[in-house]
Amino acid sequence: MTSSEPVDHTGDADVPETAEAVEAPPAPLLELRDGLPDVVETDEHLAEACAALAAASGPVAIDAERASGYRYSNRAYLIQLRREGAGTWLVDPIPLTTLAPLQEALEGSEWILHAATQDLPCLREVGLVPTSLFDTELAGRLLGYPRVGLATLVETVLGQRMRKEHSAADWSTRPLPTPWLEYAALDVEVLIELRDHMAAELEEAGKAEWAREEFDHLLGFEPAVRHEAWRRTSGVHRLRGRRSLGAARALWEARDAIAAERDVTPGRILPDSAIVVAATAMPTDRRALLATQGFHGRGASRYASTWVDALQRVREMDEDELPARAPRGDGPPHPRTWADREPVADRRFKAARESMLNLAEVHHLPVENLLTPDYLRRLMWSPPATREPAALADAVRAQLASYGARPWQTALVTGALVGAILGAEVDPD
Repeated sequence: MTSSEPVDHTGDADVPETAEAVEAPPAPLLELRDGLPDVVETDEHLAEACAALAAASGPVAIDAERASGYRYSNRAYLIQLRREGAGTWLVDPIPLTTLAPLQEALEGSEWILHAATQDLPCLREVGLVPTSLFDTELAGRLLGYPRVGLATLVETVLGQRMRKEHSAADWSTRPLPTPWLEYAALDVEVLIELRDHMAAELEEAGKAEWAREEFDHLLGFEPAVRHEAWRRTSGVHRLRGRRSLGAARALWEARDAIAAERDVTPGRILPDSAIVVAATAMPTDRRALLATQGFHGRGASRYASTWVDALQRVREMDEDELPARAPRGDGPPHPRTWADREPVADRRFKAARESMLNLAEVHHLPVENLLTPDYLRRLMWSPPATREPAALADAVRAQLASYGARPWQTALVTGALVGAILGAEVDPD
């Protein structure tokens, strides 16, 4: 059609003239289907919940609320459960004698969690341990969803919006406000439906076995033990000299002991920034400490003698008692140093990294889910000795498995990693 020809608008009077004018209607807000249940706070009420959950069938949606940012501990202050035929139950573990009856009621069932590594430790602490599970966040990663937060997945997959305004609440508060309880109950409202949709997608994508191996691996999840955790103090990298580092360590350890005793998150005792300025200035008494610009926090004055004593101990330390400038580690050095230290290892790593990125793109998943980056670094720094291709492939699979790689991962990456190892042996000059 040319610009001189008449345009027939018959029948499209309601059609916007530009694409920008078209707006999709907002997704409906997720609501509780069965209303808000009473919180389980007595052993008698727990027995009722356990009977209902045990009599129902199918997988169990589970979530837990902690008081991160408020408490030192990682304990669960509320546990939400939902099972078809049993409805939703909100369990307060704090006043209960034991949750052993709940573990027994759930025995043999599949647990559905979102971001299971966040909740498994606090559930295990109260005696709740799954025998099988389905992690909707991890399923989303394997399926290549760009954003895998629960609210985003519920909107993307199920077409409903979730409230998230109480995600950072202090769940140790008692009594828990009704809006918080509604928010908590909604977190398990559609987990079963979401799991079913995602399980079907995994089957269709040929990734169901990948997911099964990943979920089985999660059953043995343990939080990483951080060595020299004080080095994670924000701003500690700005400190110069081992004595300043020793001061930061001493202040961090003193703060940590107080926080653990009071069950308060350490930053509420003394912020990281205050630790860094005190470690830099090294004041010798309470007055100088409190006059140090930037030294503040609820516990700055209250525990001033503790901070002063910690700094004094550091001043009196011998040089060999002070921390090293760089953290100790059992793994390889940072890859940015490999080109100078081990050029062949550098070539191996760069070739392997490029192969991993290509494979991740082909299979539509994040590269870190294709293979844990630390496993790749370790293998490329210290590969098997053999260079016979078949034997090298077997050795690569065994080495990756010893780190914790799952069979589906080793099946996908071994060929590319063998190629990177053999290719790096050829001098580029």
